[in-house]
Amino acid sequence: MRVSISHNTIKKGLLFKTTYHEVQLDVAFTHEEKQIIRQRGLLKTKLVDRRPADAKNDARDEKFELRVEHLIDGRTDRFLCATPSKSKIYEEELLAMLQQMKLWLDDNAETGQRTVVEF
Repeated sequence: MRVSISHNTIKKGLLFKTTYHEVQLDVAFTHEEKQIIRQRGLLKTKLVDRRPADAKNDARDEKFELRVEHLIDGRTDRFLCATPSKSKIYEEELLAMLQQMKLWLDDNAETGQRTVVEF
């Protein structure tokens, strides 16, 4: 798995320009990792609960979830933060989650072996 994270500054709005700090995430899975995800049915697995800085108050939280299916085909995930500090914190959360995901994929590669314990 190869991960690329970049930061950009974006201005949105017609009259009142608001500055957002965008975090772009690109994940390139190996062929083996893609096979594990598809064979084990892990595409719908939720990775991160999040809410972007430009989200409406009445928007559903499910709309903003980051799932495995959003990353599997090499699509770039874009997330808006209000401040540079929040974008750096979000990046740290992403890296921790992706490290955990790599371990999780390795665990799902093979079924468990027989274990015998005597007490």
